[in-house]
Parts: sequence; structure tokens; C-alpha cells
Amino acid sequence: MNAFTEPLLAMTEYQEIRTRLSQKAGTGILEVTGCIDPQKLHFIHCLSGNVYSRLIVTFTEQRAREFCEEYRFFDKNVCFFPAKDLLFYQSDIRGNELAKERIQVLKMLAGGQKCTVVTTFDALMNRMPLPSGFQSKIITLKTGSTMNMNAMQKELAVMGYERNYQAEAPGQFAVRGGILDVFVLTEENPYRIELWGDEIDSIRTYEASSQRSIENLEQIQIYPANECLLDPVQIQDGIRRLREEEEQVISRLRQERKTEEAYRLKSTVDALIEELQEMGSSVKLDEYLSYFTEQSVCLLDYFQLDQTIVALDEPIRVAEQGAAIETEYMESMQQRLEKGYILPGQTDTFYRTKEIFAKLERLHTIALATLELKMPELAVEKVYPLQTRSVNPYNNSFELLVKDLQQYKKKNYKVILLSGSRTRAQRLTQDLVEEGLNAFYTEDYDHIVKPGEVMALYGKVKRGYEYPMLKFVVISESDIFGAEKKKKKRRPAKNGEKVASFTDLSVGDYIVHENHGLGIYQGIEKIEVEGTTKDYIKIEYDKGGVLYILATQLDMIQKYAGAGERKPKLNSLGSLEWKKTKTKVRSAVKEIAGELVQLYAAREDQKGYVYGPDTVWQREFEEMFPFEETEDQTMAIEATKRDMESTKIMDRLICGDVGYGKTEIAIRAAFKAVQESKQVVYLAPTTILAQQVYNNFVQRMQDFPITIGLLCRFRTPAQQKKTIQGVKQGTIDIIVGTHRVLSKDVQYKDLGLLIVDEEQRFGVTHKEKIKKLKTNVDVLTLTATPIPRTLHMSLIGIRDMSVLEEPPVDRVPIQTYVLEYNEEMVREAIVRELARGGQVYYVFNRVNQIQDVAAKVQSLVPDAVIAIAHGQMKERELENIMYQFINGEIDVLVSTTIIETGLDISNVNTMIIQDADNMGLSQLYQLRGRVGRSNRTAYAFLMYRRDKMLKEVAEKRLAAIKEFTDLGSGFKIAMRDLEIRGAGNLLGAQQSGHMEAVGYDLYCKMLGDAVKQAKGETAAEDFETSIDIDIDAYIPPSYIPNEYQKLDIYKRVAGIETQEEAEEMMEELLDRFGDPPASVCNLLKIAQVKAKAHRVYIKEITQKGKMLRMTMHEYAEIDTSKIPDFVKQYDGRLTFTAVGKNPAFTYNMMQNSRDAKKVQPLVLLAELTEAMGYVKK
Repeated sequence: MNAFTEPLLAMTEYQEIRTRLSQKAGTGILEVTGCIDPQKLHFIHCLSGNVYSRLIVTFTEQRAREFCEEYRFFDKNVCFFPAKDLLFYQSDIRGNELAKERIQVLKMLAGGQKCTVVTTFDALMNRMPLPSGFQSKIITLKTGSTMNMNAMQKELAVMGYERNYQAEAPGQFAVRGGILDVFVLTEENPYRIELWGDEIDSIRTYEASSQRSIENLEQIQIYPANECLLDPVQIQDGIRRLREEEEQVISRLRQERKTEEAYRLKSTVDALIEELQEMGSSVKLDEYLSYFTEQSVCLLDYFQLDQTIVALDEPIRVAEQGAAIETEYMESMQQRLEKGYILPGQTDTFYRTKEIFAKLERLHTIALATLELKMPELAVEKVYPLQTRSVNPYNNSFELLVKDLQQYKKKNYKVILLSGSRTRAQRLTQDLVEEGLNAFYTEDYDHIVKPGEVMALYGKVKRGYEYPMLKFVVISESDIFGAEKKKKKRRPAKNGEKVASFTDLSVGDYIVHENHGLGIYQGIEKIEVEGTTKDYIKIEYDKGGVLYILATQLDMIQKYAGAGERKPKLNSLGSLEWKKTKTKVRSAVKEIAGELVQLYAAREDQKGYVYGPDTVWQREFEEMFPFEETEDQTMAIEATKRDMESTKIMDRLICGDVGYGKTEIAIRAAFKAVQESKQVVYLAPTTILAQQVYNNFVQRMQDFPITIGLLCRFRTPAQQKKTIQGVKQGTIDIIVGTHRVLSKDVQYKDLGLLIVDEEQRFGVTHKEKIKKLKTNVDVLTLTATPIPRTLHMSLIGIRDMSVLEEPPVDRVPIQTYVLEYNEEMVREAIVRELARGGQVYYVFNRVNQIQDVAAKVQSLVPDAVIAIAHGQMKERELENIMYQFINGEIDVLVSTTIIETGLDISNVNTMIIQDADNMGLSQLYQLRGRVGRSNRTAYAFLMYRRDKMLKEVAEKRLAAIKEFTDLGSGFKIAMRDLEIRGAGNLLGAQQSGHMEAVGYDLYCKMLGDAVKQAKGETAAEDFETSIDIDIDAYIPPSYIPNEYQKLDIYKRVAGIETQEEAEEMMEELLDRFGDPPASVCNLLKIAQVKAKAHRVYIKEITQKGKMLRMTMHEYAEIDTSKIPDFVKQYDGRLTFTAVGKNPAFTYNMMQNSRDAKKVQPLVLLAELTEAMGYVKK
């Protein structure tokens, strides 16, 4: 990086600061003034060089994260260290993100390498345990070394890891026989350690979602998952101190007659102690640190101080942040102490601003500020004024750039150009050389620029900067071409079809068996019949009927999923009612499939307007989109354009949750249509949505000559009249509105594209009107009800659909806290959000008590403007309230779950949900998606009522919510219930009833078949092949102890069709669970035989003694003339009988006694089923 440091050597102040920093002897800090943001990082880098580690301290989290990204140019080894939120840190469950980022930094510091940490001032205020505790707990494992599995499990528990049946989320570990899986917080992928006896045989990483190995490693380090690690002695001492203080405080409260407070405090402390005794150090003890450790330190003490430079960004602002946090914290603690929420010792969980500044004065600290301001808190040893300037933006103008560079050349400046792409940097250089400038491109960052030269390098910084006195300037690509798009981190794709696996089937769930109907799942039972053991699935039906089916036939059953809360009615075994139900649904499905296919054919016959390929304007317009498109979005955009450019009339449905970028697709399609002088109508279901979409369109298209009109209640009659006239004359290109745009008086000059938002929310009459508009106009329909994958598959080829499943990357994850309802917390959460100029959603889902709740909230925060919204209000009234809320006139909106539908307000970043335990997960998920739509940290507080929750149910639900704090798999089940609602919406009301009757999965299967038939394809006659022979084929509990995993493997084995699939399954079993026993190998072989048998129409294979009987399906497509020849090949061992409906082959393994011992039924069956291909038509 000499290219960047060398020019500063000419500056005397810089030389002096470097010398002073190296001789630092604690008399105060050095301050550099006249800095600008982009240049600060350059200056810090130059000062520290390769000698020092760097700690950069700024005043807001967002700024720290930006600095962190930006500094990556100078040092790849840079990390952000987030602060613990002092006030809300004790809530029950937090997302793992925070711990992950903090541990990542501690890991870097423990490694002792030179690095850069960017943090905020409040992170320095957090008290932390001594570094030695963390470092002593790091475990190193090598292949070939020994490891005691039991000791290791205990150690991992102490380090804060939690045991699960499989390690799929950071901070978990799992043990299966001699295999240990650990998901270390700081790693991308989890580790799998396989033992041979006590020796480590292999170590490899694996993918969390599929549980399959990736690569082998020689050595790994496991870092603690918790900062606060205690041994049993410390825990006992801490409990003693807690008890002593608790007794003193409680006796004082009782004397003051504060019994409620005393009781509250006692129950809190008792619960904590009980948890400690059960779970040891994996309990979160951050706020009780002072009871368990003699001394605590702050982040500064984790650095090697003689080798670290601390840079304070804008010291005045930093001091302000420190003071604000201190006051907020002290006030809250005072309130909590009085009300008995905490013990006095808990008020000491942070360092005061003064203490931190005192520490900083003794270190190599330099402050960088724009202006020199007096600071009473900090002793400043000397101030160095600098002269720096920011670079003027060139807004894509190459001429301006060349002009400036020529000026710089005249003045003998050294110029560095930075570009985020190597090819662009080289192209830019060539263009500059052609303009007669002395420019060149290099990859060598140590190359020193000479005066009058322009050097182009590869690298990203946000803005450039100039040191006029040194005649040195750095120009970034965004100065030349405008702001860079926000790059997205690639998220590992979440497997959407997890629900198809049985991870969530538990005893007592409703399941559907295709031939027997709806029953209740009762678990796996091992049953031995005549000396062979197999696993059976037990299903209970109506009137006490019980059905046992072989675990290998799991593909016949699905978990029952129907919309709504009602319990479904069980079928009784052997009755005809299930058959009737199926027939009824089948005919209804046939009808809908017929309609859909007809509609499609009619549309294929008509010709639509053909748009030309994308123009330069279109590309320029799309590049102005400030975010990176998700993959799904790109695919949807391309598909939409393909439709527009073809002769057929577009009718595409785009499904995706709110905020997944549907509007952007519509905007691009609209832009394309308008360029060819076509008009566009955007139809929105509510006035408010219309207003939002309109604002969105106007903002995106402001640089282009496009007129956009709005028709809705918020417009005066005069404005409406003018708009309608404009549409008729063709002066308005795009019109956004509610169903008002469907009125007779609105006539279009040349309508080309209709965009319908949330189609399912329009009534029948509106839909008829839309159909009239639709005749030969391209239509794009947007919907937010998620469309299930399975349904999507069964409708394929009927309706063009694009599904947006991948969420746009939230720059800031939502901090989710789950805690008992506590007025103090509610007050603090609201006050904090209003203090940063935001708004709050307060969700309470009972209309009859909502007034009282609003009054309560008002009494907690008297200064806030509070309003109520619920579904029983008149539509106008509700719209007005929402309109005021969007315009920021209301601070807190107390509402029912009505807000889960579709409003996008980026200023609302805190949501409090009261009685969250009464809501379904999908509701919580949807609701939580209403906040966190901008780049600020958003908070969601899920509150449940104190002491009212039943132990087990509560635990289950909290565990689910815990997974759901990082949008994990917990919500997959929830999404299931949303999906079903979505499917109901898509197919119309009468179909929902049929879906209820047979369960969702079977319905989709039937629909798929019906569509095939309606299109004239033959759907294969559906029959099931079962195999029951004398051979042990099951998964023993010693191999896979966990029931969920066992079910999942059974289900997938039942679905095996080819040799490759069987081999892949075998590999996976070896990889995840170790060597499979014989009974598991048999299971795989049977699955292969079953697939082959199915292909040659065998319905069932049974074994009686030494006779193997293969019963054929009655409609088997078999060439009967070939049967005699086929039977002949087997010298009388094979016979064929065709009695009644079930023709069958019988094979006698007993032909002579010597063979009988050798013959293995499985090998024989594999050969036979293969050979039977000969008789197939």
C-alpha cells in the first residue's frame, strides 16, 4: 500500500504524529482536525502501517458497518464488533447474529494477528470477562490425536453450545455413535469429527441444510459460543452472592410494604438460580457479571495495547453518544430497581463514559474531527490541523473528469483512480491515454505515483479525497459514475421443500394415507414376524381402527395440512366414505383443470402486440435501481420481457411476499410499454396502496419524460377530471389507481399493459370489468400470498408464474426479543424508537380490549401521539388513520393484526406484540416482516404474559420462535399454513373445501394428474408396490436414535428409483451416521427392487416359506404371448397363474435343497424384476 502512504511522508504533521504515537506516555490524546470521512480511514491506515492493530471507534452502528466495509480495501482482516444492547440484553432469547459477530472479533484477537476492529463507543462501555477465560477455552483438534467423547460433550456445554439431534444452526452440536458434529459460531459451515475408538479418524466440513460432507481438514479450532464462561466454583460463589443480596433487598422492600415488588424480585432470582443449577454456564449471565467474576474489563483490554492504535471518529459525537446511553441506562435502572425487576448489583454492567475516556488517554489514541471543538471530557495533548477536500462528483461526465485531470497534471498532482472492476479500470486508462494524459493501470499497490501521473488501481472506496497541500488526490469510481449499487451477500439458498421431509411429523399429528384416508400418526413400532424384524408406522383411525404400514411405504402418506383451525374428521378403516370423498374431489379437480386448460388454449390463439428488444434507455433506467436484484427477481424480469416481446398476450402471475421486489418488476415492464407509446394501468386494491405505488413510480421515473397520474379518493374531483382527460388524449402514460380506473368514464387512447396488484382482493364485479379491459392487453398480476412450490408444479404450463422465494437481503437483521410482558420494557422500547425519530407498531389482537391497551400505552408515554386501528372500523376511518401514520403524524399505532397485509412503511422500526404466545408462527413471521424495511436496526419485542404459560407448550413455542429469530426453519411449518391460504385464494372458494377434504398434498397430486389428462397426456395408472419378504430391513435405534431423522431417512429411501439414487443415499448414510448395519443395507436393496418391480407392473411381492409370489397389476401392459417363453427360462421354478383379477408369477426357491441355502431372495428378485422387462409391451 505504499502508493497510498508515500505521499503523506512529505507532511511534517504526519511525521510528528507518528513519532509521538510511538513514544506515547499517557498525557492525553492527539487530535487531527479538518478531516473528511473518506480520508479518515486513509489517514488511520497510513499511521498504523503494518506495525499496529487498529481499533476504530465511531458513534452509530450504521456508520461503523460502513467504515468496516470501506476499510476492507486497506486491510482484509477487518471486523465489526457490535455493542450489547444494555437495556434489552436480558430478554429471554436473542438472535445469534450479535454473539456471532462478537465472538468473531474475540477469535481474531485471540489469534494475535494484526487486525482492524471497527466498533461503536457503547461497545467499549460493555463490561466483559477477562480475556484469559476465553482464550483458555479454545479447543484444537487434529486428525490422529485422541479425544474423549463424553468429556468433549461436557466441555462443549460449558462453552455455550447446545445439544440437538443434528447440528444445523450456529452454536449447536450433535452426537451419533462415534460421530460428533459441531457448528462453530465463527464458521460458515459446521464440522464433523469421526472417531475410531478414541482416535480422531477424520475431520470434515459439511453443509448444514443437506448434512452432507464438503471437504476434509487436518486440524480445526473450536471457539466458545459464549463470552462469559464459568467453572462450577465460580457458579457456586456467584449463587451465594446473589442469595445474600436478594435477602437484603427483599427485607428492605417488605419493610417499605412493597410486597408485589419483593415477590417479583424473589421469583426472578429463584428462576435464575434454578436455571444455573440445571444448565451451568450456558445460561446468559451478562447482566449478572459482577456476581460471578472478581474483575471485569472492556474491549480495549483484549488488545495488545502497545501494538494498537485507537482512532476516535468525531470525538464530540462519540462523547454525546456515551452520555446519552449513560443517562438512558441510569434512568431505566432506577425505575427497574424501584419496581423490583433487578438487584442493585445489576446496575453496574457498564463503564461510565469518564472511565473509558481515562483509559483512552493512556493509549496510542488519535482523534479525527472535521472541526476543532472544545471537549471537557478528553485531555487533548496537541491539535494538528489538516487541509483535506472531497472530490466533486462527475455524474457520468467523462469530459469533466478529463478537464480536471488535465488541471491536476498542470499543477503536478499525484492522482490515483480506484475502480471496482479490473476491466473497467483498464478501459478507463486507455480512454485517458487517448486524451493525452499520462495514465497507466497496475496491480502493484506499492508502486509510487510520480507528480503529473494518473495511476488506476483495482479497489473499492465510496468517495474520493484530496490533500491540496500535498498535491495528492484519490478519485473513486462512484465519484465518476455515481453511487455504486448495494452489493448483496449471497445467501445460501434455504431449501424450500423442507416440509416434505418428516422433520415436523410428531405423534398425534393428522396424516393422510392415499388408500385409507385420514388418521392419526402414533409413532414407529418395531414388530417381529416369524423371525424377521421390521419397522412399522402405526396409524389410528376412527372407532379405534389401527393400521400398521411398513416404514418402506412412507411415500403413501403425507402430513395432513388444511387451512383453518378446525379439527378434521377421521375416516374409519374399510368404509367407503374415503373412496367417495376422493371421487368427489377428483371430479371437481377435473373441472378446474379443464377450465384452466381451455382458457390457456383460447389465449394462445390470439395475437398480442409485439414489443421490441430493450433500448439503451431501458438499460439506463434499470441500472438506477439502488439495490442488487435477487436471482428470482432477475428471472421474473427476463420472463416478463420475453412475454412482451413475443406474439402471445402476456398473462403472468408474480408471487412473492411484501418487500420481495414485485413492484420493481412492474415498474420495468411499465417503462418498456411506455417507450413504445402504450399506456399502462396499475390497479391497486386500496387507496393507501395506490398512493404508495404512485410515489414509488414517480420517484423511480423522475429523470425520464413520463407522465404519471393517480386516481383515488385522496385526489380532488378537479384533479380526477384532469387526469381522466389526460388518459383519453394520451398525455398521461401511466395511471395508478383503485377500482376507480375501471369506471365507464375512464377511456384509454392506447392501452398496452394492465398491472393488477393483489388480485384476490377484488370482488366479482370488478373482476368482470378487468376481464373486459383484458381482451388483448398484456396483463401482469402481482400477489403477496405465497404460492406453494407443489401447487406451482401442478399448474405448470397453464398459467405463467414467477415465484419470488428469495428475500432481498436485509442489510440489518431484525433484533427479536422474546420476554415476559413488562411495562418498563414497553416504555423503554417506545421512548428509544421515538428518540431516533421513528414510529412504533403495537399489536394487540382483541378488538374489545384495544381501547384499554391504548390508554395504558398512553399513560406509559404521555408525550406520544397514539392512534388505534382495527378491522371493525369503517373503511374510510381506517384509511385516514393509516394515511396519517404513513405521513408520520402518529407515533404509535395500536392495532390488531390488520397490519400484516401489505403496508410498507420504512420509518416504523419497532414492533411490540402483546400476548405473542396466542398467535400462530406464520402470523408472527408476517407481522415481524412489517419492520426492518430500511437500513436501520429494527426491533421486534414478542411479549407473553407472566407465569401464565404452561411449561411444555411454552417451551415448544419459544423454541420455535428462537429458531425464527434468524428466519430459520421454524417458520417453514408456519409458511405451510400461509401457503394453504394462498392456494385457496388462487383456486377460488369452492376449491378450498375440496382441499380441506383430502388434505393439501393429495389435492396437489390430483390436480397435477387432472391437468395432464385435460391436456391429453396420459397419466400413469396409479398403483403402489409393496414388498414383504423374510429379511431384516429396518433402521435400528443404535444407528439413528432420533425419531425425526429416522422418519426422514425412511421417507427418502421409499422414494429411491435408480441405482445412482441408492448409491447417493448410501454415501449420505456413511457420511452422517457411520457404517450402516446389514438391516439398513437391506432396506436400500429392497427400495431398488421395489422401483424395478413397479416399472414392470408388479403390485406386491410376498414370501411364504421358500415361495416368492409376485402379483401383477390388473391393467398391466404386458405382452401375454411372451409369458410362456419367459417362464421356460427358469427350468420349472417359475410358474404363472392368471386367476381372477390378480395374475401372478410364483418362484420356488426350494427346487433342490442345496440351492435353497445359497439363494438370497433380494439378489434373486433384483434379477427377476430386471428380466421381466422382456414381457413388458
